[in-house]
Amino acid sequence: MPTAYTPDLSRITEEIPPAVGPWELPVFPEEHELPSRAGDRVIQFREALREAMSEEMRRDQRVFLLGEEVAQYNGAYKVSQGMLDEFGEKRIIDTPISENGFAGMAIGAAMMGLRPIVEFMSWSFSLVAADPILNNAPKMLYMSGGQWGCPIVFRGNDGAGGQLGSTHSWCVEGLFSNVPGMKMVIPSNPYDAKGLLKTAIRDPDPVFFLESERMLGDRAHVPEEEYYIPFGRARLMREGDACTLVSWGRPVHFCMEAAESLAAEGIECDVLDMR
Repeated sequence: MPTAYTPDLSRITEEIPPAVGPWELPVFPEEHELPSRAGDRVIQFREALREAMSEEMRRDQRVFLLGEEVAQYNGAYKVSQGMLDEFGEKRIIDTPISENGFAGMAIGAAMMGLRPIVEFMSWSFSLVAADPILNNAPKMLYMSGGQWGCPIVFRGNDGAGGQLGSTHSWCVEGLFSNVPGMKMVIPSNPYDAKGLLKTAIRDPDPVFFLESERMLGDRAHVPEEEYYIPFGRARLMREGDACTLVSWGRPVHFCMEAAESLAAEGIECDVLDMR
């Protein structure tokens, strides 16, 4: 009679790092202490995301990326272009079209001490994985009495994109932003995207990182020097005394356009980017 396979645990010599331990977040500077937003080095939003992931993967062997088409195809939107060549198939992992499956697998990896980055081709597809990403990852630290954390980043395109139907165009922040135990980040420009994604990868808690397909080609100065942008700090984009326009992500640019139109009529507005 065949017997069930029992792994030989004595061969495992490398201790798995605990998921819950000292925070690895850097010391954050004040906004005015961050590297300059002006300079000659201009890159796309997608390149800023790629740099953030690559830098953190070089720094920490526990970080890996998985999702649909992230490896062989270089990402559906070319965010992960070239990463398979540098990091190999064990850290840049193509998955089947099963968000529920690979999200759950990544959560288990995070509980065991790894630091997964999960790419949803569209946040609309995350609805298929609602149970693991809303009911498991954010609650794990509390349900385990602090024994098991879940340092994981879920990222991908949120909202409408080019030639996408309504079922591919969800803006999920309204659905997900009040989930206890989870952090949400929605950058509006390449500079913030890189600094905030690096912080998200270092964070000990689950982070929902929402991008926009319509902004992936946006270009801005991003310094070569390493920097991190802390969570919970909004950025004042424009000062005024008549009213305040508050937004995040791509709509920040619409608010700036509206503020400029109002300024032409003598009405000065604040514009606040919640990030």
